[in-house]
Amino acid sequence: MLTLRQLRQFLVVAETMNIRKAAERLHMAQPPLTKAIRQMEEALGTRLFERTNRITALTPAGNVLQKEAVTTLMQMERSMLLTRRAGQGMTGALRIGFVATAVRHLLPEMIARFHFSFPQVVLELNEMTTARQVASLLDDSLDVGIAVLPVPEYAIQKLSYHRFFNCPLIAVLPNKHPAAASGALSLSALAEEPWILFPEQEGPGLYRSIIETCEKEGFMPEVVQRAVQMETIVGLVASGLGVSLVPEFMQKSGWVNVSFCPLSGEQIPYQVALIHKPENTNPYVADFVRNAVPLQPYVPT
Repeated sequence: MLTLRQLRQFLVVAETMNIRKAAERLHMAQPPLTKAIRQMEEALGTRLFERTNRITALTPAGNVLQKEAVTTLMQMERSMLLTRRAGQGMTGALRIGFVATAVRHLLPEMIARFHFSFPQVVLELNEMTTARQVASLLDDSLDVGIAVLPVPEYAIQKLSYHRFFNCPLIAVLPNKHPAAASGALSLSALAEEPWILFPEQEGPGLYRSIIETCEKEGFMPEVVQRAVQMETIVGLVASGLGVSLVPEFMQKSGWVNVSFCPLSGEQIPYQVALIHKPENTNPYVADFVRNAVPLQPYVPT
């Protein structure tokens, strides 16, 4: 059985890859630290570090322990925090992930509504991409997500969905672009343009919808810049680096040096939903769903 002290020692050594530096940071001598690492390896029956005359890398087992140790220590800190708060009369907590586009349009009213009904519940808010929310929901490090649909295919049947809104994506162009004043724009009109998109791994469902629609129009977009947040994408377009697609409500954000154009032809939906794992045992998940209105039932296809 490994102790929390051993896990902390291991993480410092894994971060520094140097026993001397790790010992200095831990305010201890090198020999006891070296002994502690060897005792961990003996207890686990495997090496945690690759060594020559010094530590050179984590072994595959060491990489696993590093991830698990971080999770364990975070959970312990959270347990201590919640226990202290319970002692102060503040009971319960809800871990909420959200995409950045929810901050202006959904989150303030949603949080205020829930907090009014359940003032004793501590809300732990984390801005996260859809993909990271899904991973955190499935490994039980998050209770509720406010994400962009569709979620990654591997998780579709593992989550419950409650849709907030559905609006189309529209084109955003630099003001000086020839098509900026043309009104509705066909997607194929942007076939030869440099594109700015979010990384596929951060929102694979929406990314796939964009690429598939472009392919139907006879082209594959040339992505020259990537940015995670929609606000950043619009800013890069304003700098003249390319064109992109963003949710329709972004045209109300007061940007200058860009033009927003609706798309003619097939529309690409931008859907934001509250998602959670049905097996989650946090009793406040159901309360949060009930308070987060308006909601629409959503069945993934």
